[in-house]
Amino acid sequence: MTQQRLESVLWGAANALRGPVDPGDFKAYVFPVLFFKWISDTWDYWHQIAVDEWGDDLTDEIEADDYQPFIIPPGWHWDDVHQTVNHTGVKLNDALQRIESANPGLAGVFGDVKWANTDRLPETALVALLDAFHGVQLDPDHVEGDMLGAAYEYLLREFAEASGKKAGEFFTPRHVVHLLVKILAPKPGETIVDPACGSGGMLVETINAVKAAGGDHRTLRLHGQEINLTTTAIAKMNLYLHGLEDFTIRRGDTFREPKFVTKGKLDQFDLVIANPPFSLQNWGADTWANDPYNRAFCGVPPAKNGDFAWIQHMISSVKETTGRVGVVMPHGVLFRGGKEGAIRECLLRKDYLEAVIGLPNNLFYSTSIPVALLIFRKTKPAERQGKVLFIDASSRYRAGKNQNLMSDEDIDIIHSAYERGEDLDGEGGLHLRLVDLAEIEGNGFDLNIGRYIQTETAAEVDVEAALVSYLESREALRAAEAVLDEKLKAAGFNA
Repeated sequence: MTQQRLESVLWGAANALRGPVDPGDFKAYVFPVLFFKWISDTWDYWHQIAVDEWGDDLTDEIEADDYQPFIIPPGWHWDDVHQTVNHTGVKLNDALQRIESANPGLAGVFGDVKWANTDRLPETALVALLDAFHGVQLDPDHVEGDMLGAAYEYLLREFAEASGKKAGEFFTPRHVVHLLVKILAPKPGETIVDPACGSGGMLVETINAVKAAGGDHRTLRLHGQEINLTTTAIAKMNLYLHGLEDFTIRRGDTFREPKFVTKGKLDQFDLVIANPPFSLQNWGADTWANDPYNRAFCGVPPAKNGDFAWIQHMISSVKETTGRVGVVMPHGVLFRGGKEGAIRECLLRKDYLEAVIGLPNNLFYSTSIPVALLIFRKTKPAERQGKVLFIDASSRYRAGKNQNLMSDEDIDIIHSAYERGEDLDGEGGLHLRLVDLAEIEGNGFDLNIGRYIQTETAAEVDVEAALVSYLESREALRAAEAVLDEKLKAAGFNA
C-alpha cells in the first residue's frame, strides 16, 4: 500500500461520520477505531508467525510471552465486532474495555466515547466507520515502516483543519515543532518531557530528529502530561503507531498536580519542550505561593495569565548541566510589566534565557497573533553566558490557505542562525543579534525583539508592543464572551 492510498482510505473512514458527527469531533471516534484495527491486524500477523514456527506445539503462554505485543481476549477481536449485526456499539465498547483491561499499558488509550449511545452516534454511522476500516490491512506486511505514523499525522492535520481554533488544544503545526526540536537537538538516551503534550507531536518529532541524525531513537525516554482525556488518549496512540512502546503519558493538571514527581521533588529531564495554552486563566495561582515543588522561584504569575507559570515549571523540570527548555509563547511575555516583568527580570538575572526567536504571524490554528520560541538553559554555553540571542524570523514564511507556513529551507536558515549566531540569509531575510544583559537591563528588562535588532525609535517599539497587547486582549475578550454565551444558553437565555 502506498502512503497516499493509506491516507485516502483513512480520510474516507473519517468521512463516514460526516453528518451525525461534527468534523471537529472526528478524532474522538476515528482514532480509537483505527487503533483497534491496528492492534487486531498486528495480533493476526504475529499469530500466524507463531503458528508457522511452532505448529501444534504452540501454546497461549508461548504466544503471549514471545510474540504478541498486545493481548486480545478471545471473542473481542476486530472481526468479532465487525460481524456483530445488532447493538454494534455495545460490542465495540465492551471490546475496547476488555482490551484495555488485558493490557495495563493501554489504560485509557481508547478515550471515553460512549459507543453504545446511538443518539450521539447512530448505529448506521458506526457500521459505516467500521466498514471503511475493514477493507484495509494495517499489519507490518501491508503497511511498511513509518507509514502508519505518518498517516496518523496526516489525520491529525486534517482534523485540525476541520476543528479551526479548537485545534490549538491538541495540534501544533509540524513545521513549528520541527524547528523547535531541531534547535533543542535531542540525543540518544536522553529523557524528554512535554508538560502540555496535546497529541504528542513534540515527542514524536524528537524521535524523527534522532533517527535523522543516525541515532537509536529507541533509547529516548519520552514523557508527557495532558489535562484533556481525549487528547491524552490520542497522544498515547500517536506514540504507539510511531513504533514506540517505552514511554509515559499521564493525564492531569500540570500546575495543580504534576505527574512526574519522585519523593516530593520534580523529576529532572534533559529536554523540556512545549506549546502550552497561551495566557491561561484560572491556572492555579492560589496554590503557587506555597508550591511544594518551588516552581515559583522567580515569583507567582498573575492569576489570569499562566504564561510564566509554564516557563517556571519547565525550567524547574530541567537538569542543571545538560538541560534545555524550548517553549512557544506569545510576544506579550517579552514586555508585559507587573508581576510578569519582575519574573522576567529574575530569569534574566539568573542567566537562564539563551534565545528569543520571533516567528511569522498566523502560523497557528488557535491564534493569529505573533509568537516566539524561547530557549532556556540553566547552564548556557560559555560564549553565550551573560547574553541573549535575538532572532527576527518574521519574514521567513510562505502564505498558506488558512495559515502561513515555514518551509524546510526557512527552518534550516533559522536553525543555522541559532547555531552559529550569524545571519546566513542576507538582505531582506532574517536578522539577529547577540545582546549583552547590561543592555537589556538598560531597557528595563524589556525583551521586545524590535529594541535590539532594528533601528526603530522607542516610540515605534512601544507601538508594536501595544499592538500585540491589543490583539491578545481582544482574543481574551472573545473567549470570555464565548464562555458567557454558553452559560446564558445553559441558563435558558437565548442569544
